[in-house]
Amino acid sequence: MWMWVNGELRDAADARVSVLDHGLTVGDGIFETVRTTGGRPFALTRHLDRLTRSARGLGLPDPDLDEVRRACAAVIEANPMELGRLRITYTGGLSPLGSDRGDDGPSLVVALGEATRRPDTTAVITVPWTRNERGALAGLKTTSYAENVVALARAHAQGASEALFANTVGQLCEGTGSNVFVVLDGQLHTPPVASGCLAGITRALAVEWSGALETELHMDVLEHAEEIFLTSTLRDVQAVHRVDGRELPGGPGPVTAKAMRVFEERAGNDLDP
Repeated sequence: MWMWVNGELRDAADARVSVLDHGLTVGDGIFETVRTTGGRPFALTRHLDRLTRSARGLGLPDPDLDEVRRACAAVIEANPMELGRLRITYTGGLSPLGSDRGDDGPSLVVALGEATRRPDTTAVITVPWTRNERGALAGLKTTSYAENVVALARAHAQGASEALFANTVGQLCEGTGSNVFVVLDGQLHTPPVASGCLAGITRALAVEWSGALETELHMDVLEHAEEIFLTSTLRDVQAVHRVDGRELPGGPGPVTAKAMRVFEERAGNDLDP
């Protein structure tokens, strides 16, 4: 495997950043995950726009998007695969120990790993921890992911692939790496970004292409929603068949099935929507 590390392609065995990189010592960094199919990235422009928004939210310099595009192209070309997970990581760079940043500038790492197609349906759980919709990192895609690691481990221990969070006022927010949609009286809804959820790329496209409403939803909506689905870069649109102990009837419901079909068709016709 070949990776891009601070300006050049390197073999994975020689792909290194300093142990004093701020992304490692204090989690001072941001990232994007981009799906690649047949060597072509999907929605790369939207991902790079969000990378810039996240950088500004952390006070990092704007990434050089031309360099990021070159890095992505080089890594994709060097690692041919049918379905891939392209990871762009941008950190505070070499810094002294502690929260202050150094003067050496950011680090950029781009890597590509093989991915597998997700099942059409999945199980999820809810967790007792909350997202802080008023926190400094709310809505930013940062490398500070430890709480997601903990929640996802609990989900896996309970036979689920995702864990769903409420925010601090008890509203449905998001998953560890996904956005959530629910169907109520035949209408599709998803929590607004103000809930503290990440402004997911797939979420935005699903809202645009399905006519979903952005609605403040209490967590108990999961107990009576007619259908539930998740969206993310590698899930696209994925139906939920179980939430905690509640089994939802059948496979993907009609609204979810339509959203899945429309997303697949629209994404297939435009790789950079």
